[in-house]
Order: sequence, then structure tokens, then C-alpha cells
Amino acid sequence: MNRPGPGAGAGLRWLLVAVAVGFWPMQASAHLVTTGLGPFYDGISHFFLSLDDVLPVVAMAILGGLQGRRGGRQVLFALPVAWLVGGLAGYFAGGPEVARGIAAVSALVVGVLVAADRRLAPAVVLGLACALGLLHGWMNGASVSAAKRGSLALPGIATSVFVTVALVSALVIGMRAPWLRIAARVAGSWIAAVGLLLLGWSLRR
Repeated sequence: MNRPGPGAGAGLRWLLVAVAVGFWPMQASAHLVTTGLGPFYDGISHFFLSLDDVLPVVAMAILGGLQGRRGGRQVLFALPVAWLVGGLAGYFAGGPEVARGIAAVSALVVGVLVAADRRLAPAVVLGLACALGLLHGWMNGASVSAAKRGSLALPGIATSVFVTVALVSALVIGMRAPWLRIAARVAGSWIAAVGLLLLGWSLRR
């Protein structure tokens, strides 16, 4: 069996830290990014530049992949649909916006579940995906409404969620070597750690 070199764990840690630092300045912005290409593409760019959205989605995709093909499929379809439904509800209700610290809590909770790597019932995985999608979708919808942007940004965000889950969960499902599964759990622990940092930052302000 091929085992990772002694620097593999440290390399993964530094990679995750670099990603967190790279996204950090963007997470405080609740406003929709303007690309000049229309609201749909504004929604796509908004998602990938929002750490408090990307982290929980990646963690949920890893969690679904660790549960096998069924879990991966559940997250792949439930999360984007719930995100779009929550987004439309938040958009047309016009808020109120959910406290930003709650987004950090979702990254923390799902990251811990990934790190624990416990077998979950399909209903639990589905429920988590739906709850996560509705919560973050509402936050996105309220932000888009407050910025007075077109609702087409919400399908753009949901499409980004679908693509991200598809890529990450497929990667995790395809893992065969035991050390790769451990690497996925390490990624979950670091997502939880970044979520904790973001929670502290939101409470400090």
C-alpha cells in the first residue's frame, strides 16, 4: 500500500490555511459581486468569493461522499434545490438577514461531522443538506434583495453549489486508499477550525 510521505499532512494543512487566508477578506461582504455579465454570473462569482458559503458546501459534499454513492447523490440534488428555494424565499420576503455567525456555525458543525467520519442514516444526510441549503439560500436571497439585484443571481448561486458538490463528492467517492479517506477527514477538521475562527470574528465585531 502506498503511504503518504511525512510532509503530506503538513502540506495539506498549509494548503487549507492558504485557501482560508485567500478568501478571508471577502467573507465580510454581504453584497453581491458585480461582474458586468448579468445577475446570473454575478451569483456565480458571489458564491465562489464567499468563504461562509463555500466552506459549508465543500464540507457537506465531503460528508455526502464519505457516505457512499447514495449519500453523494442526496447531497448533489437536495443541497442546490434547497438553496434555490431558500434563496427565493429570502428574496421575496425581503429579509430579515440571518446573522452571519450562523453561517460559521454551519461550517463548524458539518466540518466536525466530516472529521468524525461516522456512518449516518440517509434521512440524516438528506435533512442536513436541506437545512444547510435553506439557511444559506435565505441569507443569499436576503442579500440579493437588499442589494436590489435581479433574482437571476439565485439560480447562478445554486448552479455553483451543484457544480461544487458534483466535483467534490465524486472525488471523495472515488477514494480507495485508506490514507485518502483520512485526508478527507483532516480537511473536515480544518473546515471546522476555520468555521470556529469565522464565528469568533463575527462575534467580535
